[in-house]
Amino acid sequence: MALHFIVPTCSGADAGELITLTGAEAKHAAVVRRVRVGESVTIGDGAGVWLEGAVEDVSASQVTVRISRRSTQDAPVARITLAQALAKGDRDELAVQAACELGVDEIVPWQAARSVSRWEGAKAGKGRERWSAIVREAAKQAHRAWIPDVTAVESTAQLAKRAPDARLLVLDPWTETRLSSIRPDHRDIVLVVGPEGGIAPEELERLETAGAERVRLGDTVLRTSTAGPAAIAVLSTMLGRW
Repeated sequence: MALHFIVPTCSGADAGELITLTGAEAKHAAVVRRVRVGESVTIGDGAGVWLEGAVEDVSASQVTVRISRRSTQDAPVARITLAQALAKGDRDELAVQAACELGVDEIVPWQAARSVSRWEGAKAGKGRERWSAIVREAAKQAHRAWIPDVTAVESTAQLAKRAPDARLLVLDPWTETRLSSIRPDHRDIVLVVGPEGGIAPEELERLETAGAERVRLGDTVLRTSTAGPAAIAVLSTMLGRW
């Protein structure tokens, strides 16, 4: 499989033109992956543009690629958003990485009542940057034409406001309705995953009052790092993505 690189400024490029990788992408291509002249690669802008080409020149500071084919991929009609509660250690980051590889379209950092980690002040911006970097690398690894957006951290009240425009599905291992039993409709889906301590009762009530549905994955309780990705796999099958 050809190596894939992300160049946000390549959206206007077409077959026959040259694209130059610089900065971190050039270093990754030349030093880490050791691309060679003549090697086939793909390049995307992260917003649907997909370019195929061959390496024409390699140096430590830049890599030049001659484009042979251009195509575009439409964004999914029914989007999947993961509202991932902040969690201790790197468990939320593991969830974000896997969710991106599995095809999620947007990621919302959720400051849940029981989240041990707190994104406040300058930490909120740094946390979002960290998650965005994880998403970018996961998108490259998965050869995705679209890179998911990472929003600013949201409160439960802000999550509830998404209900009129999307179908909120809250993962709750203690409810009776299985995720596999629901039927998709025309709405986008917001998948809500709680922290290690679970979602507080008052948060469940607030989300349900707004119109959210509680669903479960199976008979076991999954960690916050695996629950979201597992649910995204189920939803991807239901939506016909897989």
